[in-house]
Amino acid sequence: MRIKQAASAEASGVWRVITASSVGTLIEWYDFYIFGSLATILSAQFFPKDNPTAGFLSTLATFAAGFIVRPFGALVFGRLGDLVGRKYTFLLTLVLMGGSTFLIGCVPDYETIGMLAPALVLLLRLVQGLALGGEYGGAATYVAEHSPDGRRGYFTSFIQTTATLGLFVSLGVILVTRQMMGTDKFAEWGWRVPFLLSALLVAVSIYIRLRMHESPLFQKIKKEGKISANPLKESFGKKGNLKMVLLALFGATAGQGVIWYTGQFYALSFIQKICNVEFAQSNYIIALALLVATPFFVIFGGLSDKIGRRNIMLAGMLLGVLTYRPIYKAMYNLADISQKFEEAPRRSIETKQERIDGTNEFKTTTSTVRYFTDGTTYREIQPQPGSASTAVTKEVTLGDQAFFLMTLFVFIQVLYVTMVYGPIAAFLVELFPTRIRYTSMSLPYHIGNGVFGGLTPFIATSLVETARKTGSPDAYLQGLWYPIGIALVCLVIGALYIDKKQYKTADD
Repeated sequence: MRIKQAASAEASGVWRVITASSVGTLIEWYDFYIFGSLATILSAQFFPKDNPTAGFLSTLATFAAGFIVRPFGALVFGRLGDLVGRKYTFLLTLVLMGGSTFLIGCVPDYETIGMLAPALVLLLRLVQGLALGGEYGGAATYVAEHSPDGRRGYFTSFIQTTATLGLFVSLGVILVTRQMMGTDKFAEWGWRVPFLLSALLVAVSIYIRLRMHESPLFQKIKKEGKISANPLKESFGKKGNLKMVLLALFGATAGQGVIWYTGQFYALSFIQKICNVEFAQSNYIIALALLVATPFFVIFGGLSDKIGRRNIMLAGMLLGVLTYRPIYKAMYNLADISQKFEEAPRRSIETKQERIDGTNEFKTTTSTVRYFTDGTTYREIQPQPGSASTAVTKEVTLGDQAFFLMTLFVFIQVLYVTMVYGPIAAFLVELFPTRIRYTSMSLPYHIGNGVFGGLTPFIATSLVETARKTGSPDAYLQGLWYPIGIALVCLVIGALYIDKKQYKTADD
């Protein structure tokens, strides 16, 4: 009876830890991903409007900058976490993330303050990256050190869901806000609301995290006087541990990173910018796929406790390598109106006149609307005379069947994400001893995800634009060579050098 009560109390304690850690981590991911979810709108707010493609690439570069500095955040906060403790370190990262996100929502646009606008956004984006560099390692370590033996994969997989759920929540808030205030007002100033809302979410999370207790394993080594005096030197100055860091990076996290960002962020960018799918519909596609696929993080995390982490992660990478090009070709064809049958008699020209807020002036837009037999609608909006931009806006609204198939293709990609990402936290935690775990696991994770993975949308989109300029017939597929190449390298190294069995640290 007492054994059952003790087991029940232990399980209850783990779930409290998971809930407290996950809420804060989810909010940090929400903060971090709002920027990427609104990339198409932010490019018009913070960069000159005379070259939309250059503005969009600049926005993706600013988005990527937050990823590039994540390894530095891992070093700074990882060291702090191994010296001071897990709890207070990722409490600090939460405050930094929430504050910088809120301030992005306050930055005036390019027309108001010129180049100072993108400079301020870049600075705040860098703070976000540093904060996230310290958050994930702390949350994953904290949950793992509360988890019972043999169930780390299952319990840490709940932390893994927070990245995808954070993206899902960001899309949800964006869509609800846009629906409530209308397309034009949202594009003009309503996009700031999701950023400003961060302050409220962070306040709630801080309250929850202040009630958390320090990790029992960290308390144990602290009591025994075994805390590392120099976590950075011990993590990267010792040959044996450095070998594990490099193996974690090039045999797991780099490949996992490109699979993650291809299946979610590049998919969104591809649907919006290359397929020209209407903004709200493209977000619904991603959000629905994320919602349906999210439980598989827990499924594959739990499965990794039984059959090991390696094979599940490598299988996800292999599937990405083999199927990305056919999947994205099929996605492109779903939105390609040249392959559809038009209902020519229904073609129409619409003229829309709206008052410009705060003035007595009106703006007029003219759009040609075409209808197709599968339910797809194509709208081509001509810029108004005197507009700073001369680019024609193309907008495809998919019919029901095409919408379902597009969602299915994104779901398949997110399924790969759950395979590589569900077991990764337990895999990394088990590679390193408690005294340097925060530092050692954070760096390869954030280089793999922040640099290799985070650069995926920018590099892939740049490759597509370059291929278009050279007249390549399948230019829209050229961006995929980057994630395919990185995943293939990781697949080979992981298969050759990672032990089939899950690792166990010496102090476990």
